[in-house]
Amino acid sequence: MSENKGAQLFREAWIAGVHAHFPGEPKAGYVTPWEDTPEWERSAAGAVHDQVRQFLQLSDGHAARLSREQKSRFVALCWTAQMYKHFTNPKPGYVADWAELPPWQQETDADVFEAIEKSLS
Repeated sequence: MSENKGAQLFREAWIAGVHAHFPGEPKAGYVTPWEDTPEWERSAAGAVHDQVRQFLQLSDGHAARLSREQKSRFVALCWTAQMYKHFTNPKPGYVADWAELPPWQQETDADVFEAIEKSLS
């Protein structure tokens, strides 16, 4: 899968997760379509996609056996590293520990992991 396709897969899974789990009307930035997504966010999405893909491949697919919480934690941690890469002083919400994330975001991160997992099948 090309880097661009992986980043788009990440973004589409994120948007679907937000629509499924966000209570009420999500912020526009949470569901911005791919073509309007800022370049830094496209880059971060591609990097996290690749990290999840490599994690699954290097475990011979056995990372699929992780709990949803573990999958979500992995995506969140990879995303946090990208926020430090792209921003000198990221907003606290961009780098919050997994336990501090709202439940909708925790669930969405797990959905992202599982979407990447399914794309490898």
